[in-house]
Amino acid sequence: MTPEPGSAAPAGGQELSDLSALKALAQPRRQQILQHLTLHGPATSAMLARDLGLNTGATSYHLRELARYGFTEESSPQNRSVGGRERWWRAVPGDRRFPPRSRQNPETRLVMDELNHLSYAADLELFERLQRQGQDLGEWADAFPYSRGTIRLTPPELRAFFEEFIALLNRYKRPDSETPDGARTVLTRLLAFPAPAHPDDADDALPDDAQAPARRVPADGNQASAEGIQALDNTAETDTP
Repeated sequence: MTPEPGSAAPAGGQELSDLSALKALAQPRRQQILQHLTLHGPATSAMLARDLGLNTGATSYHLRELARYGFTEESSPQNRSVGGRERWWRAVPGDRRFPPRSRQNPETRLVMDELNHLSYAADLELFERLQRQGQDLGEWADAFPYSRGTIRLTPPELRAFFEEFIALLNRYKRPDSETPDGARTVLTRLLAFPAPAHPDDADDALPDDAQAPARRVPADGNQASAEGIQALDNTAETDTP
């Protein structure tokens, strides 16, 4: 049952509060490796080195560091014709949460800012690259849903909104054995933040009998852009491949 707006939604997932783990994650090459494993599935260090333009030694080191903090793990080369000495790696799925900014110390904030910058930049680059492929995507050429909107919420309501979004994602997750033919990995992203305060908001402090100035309604209201069903992406930041 869907909780009422603002009700306490059960917060799931694992909070990453270890600064060492965050630093290990906020490394550009490791972000590339994790993205590759998430998009394309298990791979060897040699495969990753070839696809990402790295040397095998560096890739192996980054994989071990990611595994040290539980982000990657060795994987059996199922249905793959490779030699027995090949070490295959996969991204470890999970609902990983970052500590709220109010609980981050200055050093953690610096690391989180760098991690967010890397993540957003990689997402945008991939999104634009896929769009440029155009009709080469076949039936997936129109599979870019994108929405921009505004809603007025309290912090508890926003937390509930986020948990409902994660629950929706989990509803559509299923094992490979139950995934129909023609399905492919779809990246989802959710980005929500409070709008900058407007000078008119000062009227909140006016006496009850004072006349408040008219408020401007955001021009975009709630938008669902389709650009002829041609350019869209939804976003959610929990690491759940």
